[in-house]
Amino acid sequence: MAYLLPQLLTASARLHPDRAAISARGTDITYEALERRSNQLARALQMSGVGKGDRVGLFLNKSVESIVALFGIMKAGAAYVPIDPAAPAKRAAYIVGNCAMKALVTTRKHWKTLQPALVEPSTIACLVLADGAEQVDAAPAGARVVSWTALERLASDPLNPPYPIEDDLAYILYTSGSTGEPKGVMISHRASLTFVDWAGDIFQVAPTDRLSSHAPLHFDLSIFDVFAGIRAGATVVLVPEELSVFPRDLAQWIEAEKISVWYSVPSILTGLVRYGELSRYGYTQLRVILFAGEVFPIKYLRQLMSAIPQAGYHNLYGPTETNVCTYYSLPAQLPDAVEALPIGRACDNIDVFAVDEDGRFVPDGAVGELWVRGPCLMKGYWGAAEKTARSLVSLVFDPALGEERVYRTGDLVKKTPDGNYEFLGRRDNQIKSRGYRIELGEIEAALYSHPDVVEAAVIAVPDEAIGNTIAAIVVSREGAELTATDLESCCAQRLPKYMLPGSIEFRAALPKTSTGKTDKTLLLREKVNPA
Repeated sequence: MAYLLPQLLTASARLHPDRAAISARGTDITYEALERRSNQLARALQMSGVGKGDRVGLFLNKSVESIVALFGIMKAGAAYVPIDPAAPAKRAAYIVGNCAMKALVTTRKHWKTLQPALVEPSTIACLVLADGAEQVDAAPAGARVVSWTALERLASDPLNPPYPIEDDLAYILYTSGSTGEPKGVMISHRASLTFVDWAGDIFQVAPTDRLSSHAPLHFDLSIFDVFAGIRAGATVVLVPEELSVFPRDLAQWIEAEKISVWYSVPSILTGLVRYGELSRYGYTQLRVILFAGEVFPIKYLRQLMSAIPQAGYHNLYGPTETNVCTYYSLPAQLPDAVEALPIGRACDNIDVFAVDEDGRFVPDGAVGELWVRGPCLMKGYWGAAEKTARSLVSLVFDPALGEERVYRTGDLVKKTPDGNYEFLGRRDNQIKSRGYRIELGEIEAALYSHPDVVEAAVIAVPDEAIGNTIAAIVVSREGAELTATDLESCCAQRLPKYMLPGSIEFRAALPKTSTGKTDKTLLLREKVNPA
């Protein structure tokens, strides 16, 4: 039985050597080739000094090469750290420096963007170029540069021990942080496999399946399709990035690729319902539709279930810190009275419960914060002990066993009589938009970085298609000729596209509450119900 994620690949390569493991834009790589190629990359990394516990970055678009890379990194004993290739250079450079990356797998184009923003001296000892380039300008001092073609000359047999153990880091996913800087969520092999093994079994992923891989690698939704697919010996089909903005083309792609298992945020599925003309296709292969990351508007979900009635539908819930921890399997027909989906009940080998502000269990039907316990929990936030201590708290369930760690999700829920949990909202300033978890404080920090901004407030305006749109209200310095375009440019240098405000409004002053705080409730009310 696998206790490390890359062992899933090795096992499937033995059973299904000639089956397509990854398919991208019509190009396939077999399980045997993926196993051998990832071994070669692991060997190149080890020759450059990368070992157990090191962090290796992935700064390239999702591709066959990126999947080879993440398995090769873990086979070298290191943890992979995916960086959004569309992120501003400053944000990407912050991640590189924050977790002290030992190596980076990238392309010459992406390196050219990233390098000027890096803080010297760099910790990068190895630069692997996945685009066939032999060299780059301004490589880190003393770093070894390895071309993708050079990997072919290395031995492709498995590497020698020592291997990591199940509690060692497998990957770090950086999410939006309330302090204005992204935070690195550390996930062990054990925590990830807790989800992957459960998901592979509960959704009966088989070698004959073709799984869509829509989420980028820096988004935790990617864990299911990549690892549950590889575990089963199935084919993981990478969704071309540009199709997300063209639902009609995406709908055709799903049919042409004979996708049998789909997983994405609801906003993508909503786009398919609204603009994909789903009635043109039979989707006879599509048997499982999974969604997570945000609330699915019921009216669009009903239309989707009507258009593709043969599929099973499942609502998955869980923050990056736990991966998926609860799920709800929908009935074949939703009752007319249903207005919102529950997030369901705990996955196997995971416990969830609701507590009040003092950490005391609340009775069924009462509102409380959802806490999670089990082997699915993150190890913590990279380099942020205080932040970790606030999220991973100690609780005593059995005095004989002492304290154990539980994760505070910050989500308000209540348990219904049928045993399912309902999601009611957030306790803090964090929202979801297009499936991404976003700290509004990080956007405000980006706005405040402009010297002409005196005050800034960012609010989330509910949007049934994407979850929330982001609106910024700004007070500028007296006499400054500040424009929305100026602030858009300022934010774009610090934030990924999915965090940029959809609207920027200027005011002479921001409304305040009786305690002197910015009255965001009033601002939201004005946005939702303008005079």
